[in-house]
Amino acid sequence: MLFLIELWESVRGFIATGGNVLYFVALALFLMWMLMVERYWFILKEYPAIRDNIISRWDNREDTTSWYAHRIRETWISENNEMLEHNMITIKTLVAMCPLIGLLGTVTGMIGVFEVMAQQGTGNPRLMAAGISMATIPTMAGMVAALSGVFFSSRLDTKVKLAKAKLVDSLPHH
Repeated sequence: MLFLIELWESVRGFIATGGNVLYFVALALFLMWMLMVERYWFILKEYPAIRDNIISRWDNREDTTSWYAHRIRETWISENNEMLEHNMITIKTLVAMCPLIGLLGTVTGMIGVFEVMAQQGTGNPRLMAAGISMATIPTMAGMVAALSGVFFSSRLDTKVKLAKAKLVDSLPHH
């Protein structure tokens, strides 16, 4: 329990140093990771049963060559693709937003530096340092959040594309 308290205090200190914009970075990061975990869970645990159901329904059809059968196949593939692509655009948007939110923190931190310079002049470097850290920490946090998301979202995107292609290959049309 003491470990969690120390961890919480270090996080609070980090946010105090970086400013309130870090809450928005944390929110975007949390949403991004929740959506990615959900997509991984869906692809690894739930999707195989859905895919097998589609394949068995196609294999059990007597008619797989008519125009009507091809439209059914295309419909099933389209519905499958929609399930696989669910929330992928949101994940990619959150990945792209993290550095932008960090840059917002940079702007607010630099405004703080300029306010200190306007009030105190440039003679007090300690006051300016607080604003400069408030300007750099959110940018760093946004970049780190985006980098973690870029790697895993690109792997997730590859898994989605592979799953789509495997289903299409598993539903032969004549």
